[in-house]
Amino acid sequence: QVKLVESGGGLVQAGGSLRLSCAASGSIFRVNTMGWYRQAPGKQRELVATITSDNATNYADSVKGRFTVSRDNAMNTVYLQMNSLKPEDTAVYCCNADVTIYTTAFYTFRYWGQGTQVTVSS
Repeated sequence: QVKLVESGGGLVQAGGSLRLSCAASGSIFRVNTMGWYRQAPGKQRELVATITSDNATNYADSVKGRFTVSRDNAMNTVYLQMNSLKPEDTAVYCCNADVTIYTTAFYTFRYWGQGTQVTVSS
């Protein structure tokens, strides 16, 4: 069993900052790409940022220059530093991770966290 647990969401004023964390735990052989997605009310889920195991990153155009994704491979944790937050960043933020496990063979599955609410007031 693999579990992802997010933390760090909350309420912040426009222009403020928040840092989200997402830790993977369980019977993990290797954590590959990790990512953050968000879903605002009435909207589809959208990619925010991803980071590979060798720290290659990718960002949505809407967050470039404001958000930074990073990871600690020893802790199987991914972070999202969010600066210059805007009301349109309000959403539930979820992390995911492509995790390789070993049972009778190696298998890679995508796991999701439960989500954390980020609310940016104007």
